[in-house]
Amino acid sequence: MMTQDGYDIAVSLDLTGLKCPLPVLKARRQITRMHEGVVEVLADDPAAPLDFEHFCDTSGHMLIRNADEGGIFTFHIRVRGALAGKADTAG
Repeated sequence: MMTQDGYDIAVSLDLTGLKCPLPVLKARRQITRMHEGVVEVLADDPAAPLDFEHFCDTSGHMLIRNADEGGIFTFHIRVRGALAGKADTAG
């Protein structure tokens, strides 16, 4: 699915009805299976915006959309390349 901003959604996860920490844990499970692309997450947990911002900040993924439409939050997360599910072993 192509967004209005010109990028494709590789996977869409409807995680409405789940409470913290399940939305982030389920999204992380999907992301670790990917090498690249954008994941769309729908969630209605009030803590989700802060949780997904923190997840992206600490995991190196890019939160490219964070929207609230009638209590349903939509997140678009660009997966950070081939290291999505692996620790950086350089160094």
